[in-house]
Amino acid sequence: MVELRDIEIFLTLAEELHFGRTADRLHVSPARISQSIAKQERRIGAPLFARSSRKVELTAIGAQLRRDLGAGYQRILDGTRAATAAARGSTGTLTLGLHGSQAHDHAHLLDLFRGRHPEVALRIQEVIFTDPFGPLRNGSVDVATAWLPVREPDLTVGPVVVTEPLLLMVATDHPLTRRDAVSMEDLADWPLPHSATPIPEYWQQTLVPTHTPGGRPTRRGPKVASFQELAAVVAAGGAISLVHGDAARYYQWRGLRYLRPYDAPTASWALIWPTAGETALVRALATAARDTGPLTG
Repeated sequence: MVELRDIEIFLTLAEELHFGRTADRLHVSPARISQSIAKQERRIGAPLFARSSRKVELTAIGAQLRRDLGAGYQRILDGTRAATAAARGSTGTLTLGLHGSQAHDHAHLLDLFRGRHPEVALRIQEVIFTDPFGPLRNGSVDVATAWLPVREPDLTVGPVVVTEPLLLMVATDHPLTRRDAVSMEDLADWPLPHSATPIPEYWQQTLVPTHTPGGRPTRRGPKVASFQELAAVVAAGGAISLVHGDAARYYQWRGLRYLRPYDAPTASWALIWPTAGETALVRALATAARDTGPLTG
């Protein structure tokens, strides 16, 4: 049986036509090159190289062997590299679920991941707040962002990717816009929109708390199924809403204004994924997220 190392030595010598350069290139001694070639010539039963004091040349049989082995050896290398890359999580497709305009805020993370894993097809799919965990559980996304806390027993919470204070979205002519300052206590005075579909209550509490920090009860108002519906309700003056900071960056729509309560809590977003569905690609994205660190506002 011909060893892969002997094939590598033969093909390298066939390219270099110099025993010393071949030894340097392969980080072995010239004697090791000579022994390998002699072994192959004995096995084949004919010289593969014509040697003289001035030069080394391929024989006709050597040239034929080079043609026959070259393509097959390259396929072996390509296959080995592909298997190694797959094992390291650098090939395949990774589907990332993002909310709204988050692809813009996470461009630095996405660029780092793509730079480290150019063979990976990174797909972006929108996730909506009325179904934050469904796409992970039905397999339509591999990993997603979600605001914290996430207390789902089947999901792993990874690195934080955003930390910033919450904002208050109101209509442009809302009475709160005429105040010098607004507080989280003001949530008790106007209805708060909430999800039209069932979502974990602990998760909804981040944006739709049942009580203010001082203990005043709040009122739940219109049910909404998307950010667009939420914005329409607020712009019409029928409610106010806590929102994350990216809303002010990307949704400066007519009829809306964003206020920052002086006592607004800091909200965090993290990568999450199904614990049973963790892959090398998911871990690679999480590593990139840890290296870039969270966006702060």
